Amino acid sequence: MASCSSLLFYLVFLNFLYLGCTETETRNETHYDTTGENHSVSLSFSLSSVPLSHNASSSQEALQSSSLVSLPKGHGHHRSRGAVPSSPSIDYKSSFKYSMALIVSLPIGTPPQPLSMVLDTGSQLSWIQCQRKLPRNPPTTSFDPSLSSSFSNLSCNSPLCMLQNPDFTLPTSCENKVCHYSYFYADGTLAEGNLVTDKFTLSPSKTTTPFVLGCTTSSSEAQGILGMNLGRLSFPSQAKISKFSYCVPLRQGTPRITPMGTFYLGQNPNSRTFQYVNLLSFPQLQSKPNFDPLAYTLPMTGIMIGGKKLNIPVSVFRPDAGGSGQTMIDSGSQYTFLVDEAYSKVREEVVRVAGRRLKQGYVHGGSMDMCFDGNPIEIERLIGDMVFQFENGVEVLINKERVLDDVGGGVHCVGIGQSSMLGTSSNIFGNFHQQNLWVEFDLARRKVGFGAADCTRSV
Repeated sequence: MASCSSLLFYLVFLNFLYLGCTETETRNETHYDTTGENHSVSLSFSLSSVPLSHNASSSQEALQSSSLVSLPKGHGHHRSRGAVPSSPSIDYKSSFKYSMALIVSLPIGTPPQPLSMVLDTGSQLSWIQCQRKLPRNPPTTSFDPSLSSSFSNLSCNSPLCMLQNPDFTLPTSCENKVCHYSYFYADGTLAEGNLVTDKFTLSPSKTTTPFVLGCTTSSSEAQGILGMNLGRLSFPSQAKISKFSYCVPLRQGTPRITPMGTFYLGQNPNSRTFQYVNLLSFPQLQSKPNFDPLAYTLPMTGIMIGGKKLNIPVSVFRPDAGGSGQTMIDSGSQYTFLVDEAYSKVREEVVRVAGRRLKQGYVHGGSMDMCFDGNPIEIERLIGDMVFQFENGVEVLINKERVLDDVGGGVHCVGIGQSSMLGTSSNIFGNFHQQNLWVEFDLARRKVGFGAADCTRSV
């Protein structure tokens, strides 16, 4: 990945195998009620190359003792689904930084080393930066495997490293007797390294069993990835967490101010105010190239702008026979992206009410062309509020003050891009439109809950 912003602009990444195997994975204020009781791991976080040979022989033993061995197989080569977790309740809360991405800090290893990771509901495998810390070099935010007694490389003999393993989403290769992986993102940048196991230390008394992680030695990104999708190697699946939620704060006007939000793993005390939608599943599309069964697929039904419901058929927000048109929520994606039929209707309405202020020929990030030069307050007044509609009468309100994003140089763009210009065929609900909103992922009940909130406050 070239930069944090490119991670967020480019939502589709390719899992690349040197043998030629590739596959694609998308990387992301309501009027709302109901709550469900679950026994879950509860945690909360504040949002704000060296040979990896330590304890290599013990990696298989560590895996056998972890929660992975009890998880079911998926459907097809790169399709897997995490088990519905079951575990005693462990409450943990913290905060995260929000600056185009949700950046949590998690302590990994024994003794723990704090690492920054992008909370990404569009990814499965979590990976971290690995580099030996040299005494004479400046301090780094990377992880030093040699300092962790619980660190272990995953051997080539591990079932997770076998190419024939049908439910592993990440093609691998064997290098120097350890399991090697490579991620190519849509912008052409690369993250690669070894598959390893180590522990997350959530508090002095709360430590996970060994997790499978990527330990990258080749990435330009300062942060790692905390994979939070439905895959069996995601953080929730490996930790057997049945719920997680986050509240994305409003991004401030000055880049020097980094707002902080809240992230729970497990029960959220605010959930009684949430309104829920059921996650959609399409078993018949599991093997289709344009469909991601590990994503959180939302039952979107429509879009309103300025009180006017746009003429977009519900079928536009549902996958077709080839999997195109899936609507997913992705915390790792900065903006929202729509397939051509939905995007054209949104753009048509924006041009109708504010077209004279449109910056002609300007495209931001390769996919956003509803951009303006003029006074953003006046343009927001012309466009009005935006509402994303879902089944069960759930509506996510985007106030007119949050319709435009300042992209620099005096230019402001509607925070919606065209999926096809990005190279994907899905509708993606990004974190820009999740500001001042609780989003809860109830894995046990297969629901997503929304609740309006002031996320800049301690919640």
